[in-house]
Amino acid sequence: MNPRAKWNRASRTYDLFTFGEDLRQGDDKRRLFGKAKGRTIFVAVGTGNDFKFFPPGLDIVGLDISPGMIEKARAKAAQYSGRVELHVADVQRLDYADASFDTALTSCTFCSVPDPVRGLRELHRVLKPGGRLLMFEHVRSNVPMMGFMMDLLTYVTRQFGPDMNRDTEGNVCRAGFELVRVDNVYVDIVKAIEAVKAG
Repeated sequence: MNPRAKWNRASRTYDLFTFGEDLRQGDDKRRLFGKAKGRTIFVAVGTGNDFKFFPPGLDIVGLDISPGMIEKARAKAAQYSGRVELHVADVQRLDYADASFDTALTSCTFCSVPDPVRGLRELHRVLKPGGRLLMFEHVRSNVPMMGFMMDLLTYVTRQFGPDMNRDTEGNVCRAGFELVRVDNVYVDIVKAIEAVKAG
């Protein structure tokens, strides 16, 4: 299925699945995203559920491949205590100049980008030297049996949502970033990843 069509369809019921995540992981997101500074690019805003975890005063450019997600995100973006622009865009082909942003944020994003390294290289390009990449992502487990099960599940989940078995830490390094910190939020499946564009 075309990624835009898939996520447009998902936008209709997306908020039904975020309540439990907020209870379990909201504090972890707030800690991670609290490190954002300056002009910030937020990739895959979804319905805007994560704006409440951002520190006030950021100048945010929020992107999503799905017009349906962007429309649902507008009300939540309007409640954010800072500046937000929302645009339909693909992280694999960003229409921004080199070194345009101080911070890049993602939240369960790179499990769904068709070519994750290409998307991460685009973020690397548009970040200023010394710019930070803050990612809250679910990834493939390093536990052999669990990783194998996630490989099998991905054949199903990618039809309506994300891949379950991405090596996002490795992809961050392949895109040219330097890892600063990686914390396990839920076993080794959900991680808070901090990386920097060397400057």
